[in-house]
Amino acid sequence: MNLNDRKLRILEAIITDYIQTAEPIGSRTIAKKYDLGISSATIRNEMSDLEDMGLIVQPHISSGRAPSDKGYRLYVDSMMRKRDLTQDETMRLQQAFLSRVNQVDHIMRDMARIISVMTKYTTIVSELQLDRTRVKHVQLVPLDENSVVMMLITDNNVIKNKIIHVREAPDYKRLNELSEVLNDTLTGLMFDEIDDKLVKKIMARVNEGNKILAPALSAILNLIKDDEDVKFYTSGVKNILAFPEFSDIDKARSVFNALEEKDMLITLLGQDETDNVQVVIGSENSLEQLRDCSIIRTKMNIGGHYSSIGIIGPTRMNYSQVVSLLNGVVKNIRAALKSLTGG
Repeated sequence: MNLNDRKLRILEAIITDYIQTAEPIGSRTIAKKYDLGISSATIRNEMSDLEDMGLIVQPHISSGRAPSDKGYRLYVDSMMRKRDLTQDETMRLQQAFLSRVNQVDHIMRDMARIISVMTKYTTIVSELQLDRTRVKHVQLVPLDENSVVMMLITDNNVIKNKIIHVREAPDYKRLNELSEVLNDTLTGLMFDEIDDKLVKKIMARVNEGNKILAPALSAILNLIKDDEDVKFYTSGVKNILAFPEFSDIDKARSVFNALEEKDMLITLLGQDETDNVQVVIGSENSLEQLRDCSIIRTKMNIGGHYSSIGIIGPTRMNYSQVVSLLNGVVKNIRAALKSLTGG
């Protein structure tokens, strides 16, 4: 592919303009708007070459040109400038994660919301829990007169917690004694080794403590059951309607349907375990319903648990902004979890 500097600058101008306006652009507008130092006739000739190369398309007769999926791919791989997060973006991310640093269960959900608000795109976050996880420690802590917090720490330092409501919460000393009973039996066991038979064995060791142990063990079993599946958190699904590309209700409905199907979400977020940011553009999508969308995604390995993040928008999405924001989110959530599990 013979792409000189002039062609690349024209292609970049077309992509930049289309991302901002969603309108095809002509050679005369490029000449006036982007000050490339060449005439509109020269730009028109270069655009003809770019079209022959499949990098731009003419959506309508007598209209300007718009980038093709192939053009976007070249832009993302070779032309896109690295963008640093702004000070405001950095502060918003840090504040959001610091406010939830002691609530691990909410961090992933918050991450989906924060990204969708800051990008105006749709965000999906998955959290994959592994059934080979082992119990490292269990601790019962009084919350108030009628509540106890059951904290379960796994061998990969992921903390899960559950509030247990009781008629009268025991004091720290009694809860520590009951915690020891749980740890004597559960520490070192894999999640799939904890079953109803083991629960009955633990219950037989205490009598008066059953009012706490029974709901605590029930909470542990529920956490294990929840842990066996992939959880998805979505935010900003309706954002897709704000883009003119999806003014066609059938197109929008097709995207909405894909976001409601669990198998499709798994495909959308990818099966690989690389933590590199990946950009999937339009026709590169394996899902037919998302051929008009681009997906920017990555995975994080958090203590042996792979969590995926995917940002979905039209193919003219602001790739530079989203890639930089996604890297910033990953950096902040790793720091937040390191702070929590390290403490």
